[in-house]
Amino acid sequence: MLVSHTRIVDIVGDIIRIMVSSTKSEAEGRPCLGDLAIVETGDGTSSLAQVINIDQDMVSLQVNSGTKGLANNASVRFLGEPAKVTYSDNILGRVFDGAGTPIDQGPDLSTDPTVPIGGPSANPMKRVLASRMIRTDVPMIDIFNCLVESQKIPIFSVSGEPYNAFLARIGIQADADIVVFGGLGLIFDDYAFFRKQFEDAGVFPRTVMFINQASDPVVERLQVPDMALAVAEKFAVEEGKRVLVLMTDMTAFADAMKEVSIAMERVPANRGYPGDLYSQLARRYEKACDFKGSGSVTILTVTTMPGNDVTHPVPDNTGYITEGQFYLHSGMLDPFGSLSRLKQHVIGKVTREDHNQIMNTMIRFYSGARDAEQKQSMAFELSDYDHQLLKFGALFRKRFMDIEVAIPLEEALDLCWQTLAECFLPEQLLMKQGLIDKYFPSEKAVAKDAAKDGADGEAA
Repeated sequence: MLVSHTRIVDIVGDIIRIMVSSTKSEAEGRPCLGDLAIVETGDGTSSLAQVINIDQDMVSLQVNSGTKGLANNASVRFLGEPAKVTYSDNILGRVFDGAGTPIDQGPDLSTDPTVPIGGPSANPMKRVLASRMIRTDVPMIDIFNCLVESQKIPIFSVSGEPYNAFLARIGIQADADIVVFGGLGLIFDDYAFFRKQFEDAGVFPRTVMFINQASDPVVERLQVPDMALAVAEKFAVEEGKRVLVLMTDMTAFADAMKEVSIAMERVPANRGYPGDLYSQLARRYEKACDFKGSGSVTILTVTTMPGNDVTHPVPDNTGYITEGQFYLHSGMLDPFGSLSRLKQHVIGKVTREDHNQIMNTMIRFYSGARDAEQKQSMAFELSDYDHQLLKFGALFRKRFMDIEVAIPLEEALDLCWQTLAECFLPEQLLMKQGLIDKYFPSEKAVAKDAAKDGADGEAA
C-alpha cells in the first residue's frame, strides 16, 4: 500500500517541496532521486511528478502538468520507480507527448513493455570506432563534412532560419533504419510540419516522435531527450538498428533547465543557466554510440544561438561536447563555420577515391572566390583569374550551398568536377594528375552540361 504525504512546505513554479518523515522505512514510501510520484488534489484530479532533489527529510518534485491551482493540502504518493517509456515495435509510426503518452489517437499501448529513461551511457570499451557514413544527399554534408554513424553533432543557427525544414529533410533522406524525433517547445505549426513531412515522404512507419509543444508544461520538456534516447538505444542494442536521433531545439531544453534551477533557488552560473549545464548536455549527447556487435545511435540536434552569439552558454558548452557542428545562416550551410571531426574516418575509405582531393580543392577555390568578391566590392581591378573565381563562387553557392539541393554523393562529386571544368583549366587545379585524367570531363561534356544548366536557370 502506498503512503500519502501531505506536508507540502511550498510551491514555486512547477516545483513543490514536501516533508517526508524520517521514521518511515523505504517500504512505507520513502523516495529515491528520480522516482515518480502522484500528486492528488482534494477534487480527485492527479498529476505525475518526479523527485529532483532530496535534502534529508525535504523532497523536491517537479510536477508534469504544472502546479496551477494546486493547493497546499494536496497529497503525494511515491511510486518507488523511475520514469519509463514504452518500447516495442508498436511505437514505430506513433507520436508521444513529453510524458510518454500517445497523442495520435492510435491503439492503446498501456500493456506494452517499458524501459527506464535517463540511464548511463555505454561503456567506452564496448564502443566501436566510427567508420561508417550516413548519407544525407545534402552536398554540403556528404562532400565537405560527412555525417558519421555514432556521431553527435548540432546545427548552429539563429531564429528565422529554416533549420526545422532542413532537419526534416535530413530525417527523410538519411539512410538510417529508424528515426527518433524529439521536439522541444515546438509551436503546433512546427509539430504539424514535421509530422506531415515524414508522412508525405513515406518514412513515418519507421519514425517515433516525442513532442513537447510550447503550450505543454515546461518540466515535460526535460524528459523528451531522455525518452527519445532510451528508445533509440534499445533499437540499436537489441535489434541492431542504425538509429538517427533528431532533436530541436536544445536551447529550449537548456532554458527549461534554467527555469527549474531558478525555482529550486540554486546559485546561477553564466547568464542564469545552472552550473551543471555542461554535464547535463553531455549526459544526453554521450548516448551517441556505435555498439560492438550491434547497431548505432547518431545524434543530430538544432541549437539556436540568441543574437547569433556563438559564445552564448548553450552553443559554447555544446561545442566542447560534440564532434563538430553545421553552421546554418542565410539559408545556407557555411563551409567555413561547419566542421565534422569524424569525416576523416570515412572520406576516401568508404567513399570514392577522389573525395578528399575534391573536397579540399573546392574549398580552396571558394575561399579565393570570397577574396575576389571582396576586391570587387571595394572597386579594385580584377585579373582574369579573379573573374574565374567569381564565376566559381556563384556556381558553388547555387549548386552546393543551398540547403534545398538534394544529390547523391557520387553525382555531387561528378558535379564538383563539372563545376571545376567550367571555371578552370586542368593545370590550375593543383590536384593529382591521375585523378584529373580519370574524372575531369571533356570539353564537349563541359559545354553540353553548361548549356543545360543555363537552360534550367532560364526556365526557373
